[in-house]
Formats: sequence, structure tokens, C-alpha cells
Amino acid sequence: MEKGWQHNYDLGKKAFEEKKYDIALQYLEKVASEKTNYADVYNMLGLIYYNASRFEDAISSFRRAIEINPNYTEAALNLSVVYNELGHFDKSAQIYAKAKEASKEAQSYLDPFVKGKLANMHASLGEIYKDLGFYAEAADEYRKALLLRPEFADLKTCLGVAYRDMRDFNKAIAEFEGAIKINPEYLPARIQLGLTYYTMGQHEKAKTEWLKVLRKTPDDRMARMYMNLLLTPSK
Repeated sequence: MEKGWQHNYDLGKKAFEEKKYDIALQYLEKVASEKTNYADVYNMLGLIYYNASRFEDAISSFRRAIEINPNYTEAALNLSVVYNELGHFDKSAQIYAKAKEASKEAQSYLDPFVKGKLANMHASLGEIYKDLGFYAEAADEYRKALLLRPEFADLKTCLGVAYRDMRDFNKAIAEFEGAIKINPEYLPARIQLGLTYYTMGQHEKAKTEWLKVLRKTPDDRMARMYMNLLLTPSK
């Protein structure tokens, strides 16, 4: 993840929770300029603007939070309060009614930032299971991580390694190929794909994958090390 905006998010949220709104505003506005799909950021900004009597900015922020997550009841109620204070009673009542209706059918919503953090927690637990030799449990954690962030090529690669450790080579290959499809530049997936082919005794396929890596990064130590396996005479 990009450290810049994540750092600003953490500092902004901490300042907001401590009611240091001037400080929170600086950080959260930076986050909103980089990440436009974080509903909780816009809800916090809306509350800060409201506290500063910047009502139009508050309305804009709350509306943006609801656009991102139509079931964001808190943001909808906050918007209703602002409309009410400005004397827009019809709009306030309309928003409030929608918020009540949405809360009945609301589905769980997680911002991408939160999803990423949860995915990383599952991945860390998966790594622990893998190191202990509990490969099925490791694979389960990586699958949970991928349910949250299916676009993370590194998570698919970790799951592929777990499958290979379980000797389920077909599933392993599918995960590595999926990781490469997500991000063709993510070379660890191709290196692991080659190692899986080598483990299966398909040395030519392994060589093909490792050569693809070396064409992109001739000094890749892992790819070179594995290529040396092919040069070692089998006994």
C-alpha cells in the first residue's frame, strides 16, 4: 500500500477521535485528494466542516460518503441534521426516511483501506500456519484474505505456495497463473510457478517461466538460483 496516504489516514483518524479537528482536517483532506472512494473519510470531513459551520462543505462531504456507500446510515443522519439546521426540512425528512429504510436492508460495508488491513492480518496468520507446517490452515487464511482483496497478486501467490506444499499442484498453478494475470509484473508469482513445474518434474516448463523472469530482471537472484537446479546433473 502507498505509505503516504495511509500515514495521513491514520494520523487524521487519530486526531479526529481526539477531537483535534484542525489537525484532522489537514490529514483527511490530503487523503480525500488521493483516495476518492473512502466513505468514512468523507463522513469525518463532513463532521469537521459542520463543527466549523462550513455547512455547504459538510453537505457535500456527507453526500459523497452516501454515494460511495448508500447504506451508510450515520452519514445519512448527519446530512439530515445539517439540512434541518439550515431550515431545509423537506430535504431533512427525505434523507432521514431513506436512512431508516436503508438501515433495514443494509449490508455490511468495509472501506478498501479497512479491507486491506484485514486481508493483511489473515495473510500474516496464514504465514504463521505455513511456517508451522499447517498448510491447510494457511490456505484457509489466504482464501479469507483474498475474499477481502481479490486483486492482491501477492496473496494469490501465497495461496499457491500453500497448495503446492499440500501437493495440490493443479490448484497451485491456477493461483500462480491468476496472480500473473492480475499483475504480469509481479515476478515472484512466475518464479513460484516455475518452481511448481520443477517439483512436478516438468523441467522445460520451469525453465520457460524462470527465463521470462530473467529477461525482465537479469540479476534476479531467485530465478538464477533455480535455473542452476536445471544445470545440476540428476543422480
